[in-house]
Amino acid sequence: MRSMLAATLMFAAATGAQAQMTAPQIPGTTPKSVQTVPVKPPAMPSATADAMAKAERLALQSDLAWVGQYNGAITGDVSERMVNAIKEHQKAKGGKPTGVLNPQERAALAEAARKKQESVGWKIVTEPTSGARLGIPGKLVPQQASDANGSKWTSPNGTVQVILNRRKEANPSSAKLADLEKEPSGRKVDYTVVKPDFFVLSGLQGLKKFYVRGSFKGDEVRTMTILYDQATENTVEPVVIAMSSAFNAFPSGPQAGPPPRKTVEYGTGIVVSDDGAIVTDRLLTDGCLAITIAGYGNADRVGESKEHDLALLHIYGARGLKPLSLGGGAAKADVDVVGIADPQSQGGAAGVSSLKAALTPVTSSSSALSPPPAVGFSGSPAIGADGKFAGIALLKPAMLAGPATSAPTSQALMVSAETVRDFLKANGVTANGTSVDAKAAVVRVICVRK
Repeated sequence: MRSMLAATLMFAAATGAQAQMTAPQIPGTTPKSVQTVPVKPPAMPSATADAMAKAERLALQSDLAWVGQYNGAITGDVSERMVNAIKEHQKAKGGKPTGVLNPQERAALAEAARKKQESVGWKIVTEPTSGARLGIPGKLVPQQASDANGSKWTSPNGTVQVILNRRKEANPSSAKLADLEKEPSGRKVDYTVVKPDFFVLSGLQGLKKFYVRGSFKGDEVRTMTILYDQATENTVEPVVIAMSSAFNAFPSGPQAGPPPRKTVEYGTGIVVSDDGAIVTDRLLTDGCLAITIAGYGNADRVGESKEHDLALLHIYGARGLKPLSLGGGAAKADVDVVGIADPQSQGGAAGVSSLKAALTPVTSSSSALSPPPAVGFSGSPAIGADGKFAGIALLKPAMLAGPATSAPTSQALMVSAETVRDFLKANGVTANGTSVDAKAAVVRVICVRK
């Protein structure tokens, strides 16, 4: 792990290193397809990388970094390091090391990276006193406190700490600031990078490992310090690499990262039983003060699957429901996704529509959808060419690593019909629908947050 971190820092220093890592996509703009490399690769991997849009290269580098294969700065630039990382990833998965990911490999990589990010609660935050942006593993350091000098995030037992400090310093320079950071008692520095606009130090502070990255503008100095017990190294050190690239001490331009969750968010649900059971997207229904099913009233969330991002809702006393038959579907190539687009995209209306999407298997229980459906379609049924239920479409914002101004990408996955049936069974729901009319079985799900 130490060599991996050192390699990352050395690469960042060599490239001028104000490279920023944002996880992605982290800004709510034009979604990108999960497929980020050509289906028909040219002879040379570097040519393939050159042909990719920069946002796609950023997404690819980010995902490779999160799964531990890429340890360079996330800039979107083509490099031998990136191609080698792809080859190492292919070998680790038992594939041929071509240096070019086919669509199935790319989709599987994106999903693996997303799970890594989700496992640590990765998010891009704006520090409230300074406006600096940094990546925070929220599940590792859930406790936050702020004062006039900055903010601190800690684990419940203090084994991991992230500190954002701001202060005034007369005539600062990177060399001067680096020397000041070496002074704390017990701090043994084993790595130093000093550049005109930033500095990096790492080493041991007592029994903890430490990492400091700092920058200045005028007489304002901002430093990010990460402290973590050596026993947590395997978990924390890869995240430290992400945090280093994500740190933007003096941000300008648009906010990096996904936009905050909307106060009112719309999605689609599928009625699966005549007594009011509805299955939809778990993330859509997270943090809701109230969940409403348009035309029927309030719904309770009575079950969830974090593994597959499914949620079970229930409405009471509803009549005239037309639950969808969930039996038998096993789409192989293409599906029709049937849902209710966000009202902003259809002039405030609530019309049901459908679109075609291609499937690329990712795991035994999910496939990537391309192109991603429109906003509002998350939780929609996917119908195979045989007219049968094939699964549920879920929209997922992708967490990129790269400059703060990098464009976002998004993913769309289809959770398989079998997985949906197992989820309902585990929650005691008898899916007794007989309708094959998906348009009649979908409902608009409305989440209201603070």
